[in-house]
Amino acid sequence: MYGHAKAGSGDLRYYRDRMTGNPARRAAKGVIRDQAGNTLLGFRPAAPEVTASLVVVSHGEAVLMMFDSWRKHWELPGGGLDPGETAHEAAVRELREETGIDVAELEFVTMAEFDLVDPERHEFLAIYRTRLDTEPRLVVNEEALAFRWWTPSEPVGQDMSPIDAYIARHVR
Repeated sequence: MYGHAKAGSGDLRYYRDRMTGNPARRAAKGVIRDQAGNTLLGFRPAAPEVTASLVVVSHGEAVLMMFDSWRKHWELPGGGLDPGETAHEAAVRELREETGIDVAELEFVTMAEFDLVDPERHEFLAIYRTRLDTEPRLVVNEEALAFRWWTPSEPVGQDMSPIDAYIARHVR
């Protein structure tokens, strides 16, 4: 549905070949890369192993972005799976911990395939979305220093993750 449609893309051999190939060649085929060198390779309907979840929260025409205290930029809420946790459970938990939004009904949209750096690794993230009718009360915390409602038609500033902006534009 999204990204690079390719014969055999659902086959584990394809993923193994993508993971063991030349990292520079893989990055050159990516959809978008951030300042750190992390590359979004595309979207997939399924993945062999998911390591994290992201949530696109929409209200009206805007998408919720949080200012991450560690990365020092605006990004989508989300994070890694805890042991024994499903991708959906991680998305619900991370959304609640990072924003104060407690929503159990999240819609699965797609898997995002990444080549990441520091440390170098290949990962798949589950992407979920939810649409809120009313603006929620957001809770600033040690991980999320601030929040903003970003309209995807706006330019992506230097202080925003271009990868998260790309994801928000394509799945909201």
